Amino acid sequence: MRRRAGNEIDYENIAEEIETLGRSERHEIQSRLDTLVLHLIKLHAQPDHRAARKWSGMVFEERRQLVQRIEDSPSLRSLPALKLPETYAAMRKRALMLGFADIPEACPWPIGDVLAEDFLP
Repeated sequence: MRRRAGNEIDYENIAEEIETLGRSERHEIQSRLDTLVLHLIKLHAQPDHRAARKWSGMVFEERRQLVQRIEDSPSLRSLPALKLPETYAAMRKRALMLGFADIPEACPWPIGDVLAEDFLP
């Protein structure tokens, strides 16, 4: 491709590689969103818990990584907003299994807050 030798390009292989990269980026964004939302739920449910400082640090790092991934893949910018309701529902179930209580059924935060650098519940 760099030599612009069009007759030597394996277009099928290139298309497959691009699709794989897209899936990988979507998976990474989803994974970061899962962890971020779970820790936001923990902070919301037990802000005075002795591990709250650790959770806040995790929120900061996951948010930073998530925003970086979105900046690197602008075509996936809308993915966190689209996935937030189902991510929250799944992470709420997980938090309940971990013993957290009094967690709202629906996500109480808009995606802007979830991604905002200084937001903590």
